Amino acid sequence: MTLDLTRVGQIGLGYMGAALAGHLHGLGKRVVGHDIDRDKAAALAANGGTSVNSAAAVIREVDAVVVCVTSTAHVEEAVFGAGGLAEAGAAGKLLIDISTTEIEATRAMAARLKAACGMDWIDAPVSGGPPAAGSGQLTVMAGGDPAVFEAARPLLEDISAKTTLMGPVGAGQATKMINQVLCLTLYPILAEALKLGENAGVEVARIPAALGSGYAGSNLLQAMFPRMVERQYTPPAAFARQVLKDLDMVYELAKTTKTPTPMTDQARALYRLLIARGHGEEDPISLLKFYDEEPV
Repeated sequence: MTLDLTRVGQIGLGYMGAALAGHLHGLGKRVVGHDIDRDKAAALAANGGTSVNSAAAVIREVDAVVVCVTSTAHVEEAVFGAGGLAEAGAAGKLLIDISTTEIEATRAMAARLKAACGMDWIDAPVSGGPPAAGSGQLTVMAGGDPAVFEAARPLLEDISAKTTLMGPVGAGQATKMINQVLCLTLYPILAEALKLGENAGVEVARIPAALGSGYAGSNLLQAMFPRMVERQYTPPAAFARQVLKDLDMVYELAKTTKTPTPMTDQARALYRLLIARGHGEEDPISLLKFYDEEPV
């Protein structure tokens, strides 16, 4: 399989998508994009990309399209809805889904797209958020046919600091769930550690430097703890509702595989409570409000 990667399609131009499109444009690639939000599509055009009026119009212009949307349902709509990729896809073209989506649905959609038009699918969820997308430093965990992955590797390496093929289609999404267990359960732990330090009279702003080189060190400790110390909830780096969406998917995978996940379940319950009180659009670190005994 050979792909022309001088032109790249993009479906979804939100925080992540816009940052990624800007990075690809900066690498000299022609970015052809679509978003149902006209303002986001207009922003792409204003920043040197080409905005078209449907996903089908995108795939007519490129060999590879990156899908970056917020849910499994949105992926399905972009691919199989009116004006979707399936209408204009063809053998020799490729969909790379960097969204976080349900594993079985991903496998089913990949098979359906292949049967409909011969187009291949790589599930390639990412970690790192908009800052990493904008600098080409995402972590990509991919699932797909090895030959298709090798054809897409140059593009995946353009957007990432690390790209790993984890197995067939669906394996990328499964690995993302493992990533979320390792990351999202740490938010309440960081909040507890911060509050314990404050109550014990510790200069908590020094904790990342003091503990970062030991076993307590982590990327989240360095990136999130200073923001938590300052209660820097805005602008949001992500949204609490997205955390709950992913933790709900972890729950479904754990149920399907009969895997006990009590720590993840506790984090999920805390985020469900936070969102039930109207804070779904806030940064995930706003969970700290529970520990501060603020009205939530």
